[in-house]
Amino acid sequence: MSIRRLSGEESQTLYSLLRAEQRPLHEILSQFNSAIPSSRHFTLSSYLLILLQDNKVLSTTERLIAFALLVEAYSSQKPASNPFISFIVNASCNEGSEKVERAFILQLLGLNSSNSGKEFLKQSASDYVKGFDQSLHEFPPLDQLKQQFSDKVHLELYHCLFKDGSVKNVVPDPDVPPSCDADSVEFDLRPGTKPKHGAGDKDEALVGLLSNLSLEGLSPHWIRPLPPRLPIIDGELVWLNPDDNHELMWDYGMCVDTSRGAAVRDLIAKALKGALAPAQQEQVLVEFANDPKLVYHCGLTPRKLPDLVENNPLIAVDVLTKLINSPEIAEYFTVLVNMDMSLHSMEVVNRLTTAVELPSQFIHMYITNCIASCVGIKDKYMQNRLVRLVCVFLQSLIRNNIINGEFTQLDIIEL
Repeated sequence: MSIRRLSGEESQTLYSLLRAEQRPLHEILSQFNSAIPSSRHFTLSSYLLILLQDNKVLSTTERLIAFALLVEAYSSQKPASNPFISFIVNASCNEGSEKVERAFILQLLGLNSSNSGKEFLKQSASDYVKGFDQSLHEFPPLDQLKQQFSDKVHLELYHCLFKDGSVKNVVPDPDVPPSCDADSVEFDLRPGTKPKHGAGDKDEALVGLLSNLSLEGLSPHWIRPLPPRLPIIDGELVWLNPDDNHELMWDYGMCVDTSRGAAVRDLIAKALKGALAPAQQEQVLVEFANDPKLVYHCGLTPRKLPDLVENNPLIAVDVLTKLINSPEIAEYFTVLVNMDMSLHSMEVVNRLTTAVELPSQFIHMYITNCIASCVGIKDKYMQNRLVRLVCVFLQSLIRNNIINGEFTQLDIIEL
């Protein structure tokens, strides 16, 4: 069973009971049962045991009350069921203890016939000590007591070598003579001075010891050598200790204002459905100029490019110019080549040829598709109109040295 520490309130309650030497013992025991729940009796009894192990910690009356509490904590059970009965019985036979204490313990256990029942508990601890008559009490040997409590009492107490070698932290004051009471006003080192030891200091020290369970002493540590490491067997999983020294990666885009990106996405969505107003076109171009990376987050995909080209060719040119180094630019070019030939698509390609360096294969393929579109038209009026547009487009490419003359002559002959 684990022993939890006493709280400050429990320490104060326990010590106040020990100090009540003028109160009847049965009142102290009654208060103990009402103030302390039964679930905490073992813990408080363990602390009382520590206080009682050294005769210098408590006064005679305090020791009597402590033994009464130690027995009362398990009074509802048989005396032999008390987990501290071994210590209690051995204390009643300790030759080094006072006779009044030994007689009191025997009466608590019901082993002294000098006083029947529990009438002696109506006295206070102080009155019991004052009226004690040694001649009225008998002190049986330990062997006789052991027979009455069977295996709960051990004749020889177990002595731990480490405990025997520990340093006690309750030692007598060398400045106090053995026959002198340090709490009395007569103990003055110099005339006219106050006692350097007071009851308040003792009370404070004992309550502190109860709260910290520090009366056990300073025991030597049990030093054990580290066990040797076993050899690693082939095929055995080796335990890994990964390095946890990771560098902090900061997300610089966190908490950044994304309102501009949202506005551009809304305008691009409108641009796919119809022509934007001049002010709206200017806003998109300015936003792309301020932050070229917005083209990757504006919502445009290769599949949507034909709609943007037909409705807003200037914006399409600006977007494709900024996407020229993108891994998806080839997919955009493929869509642009395969879309239906129109004035806006030729305008976009023509502006791209002057803005960026386009692959020659893309230009030749686009011209070929334009010629094929003109040949495939059955309406002579529309065919003549588209042929003129293609010729103007080819002349612009020749002036800008985008294509050579030989390729152009072949195209014109075909037209």
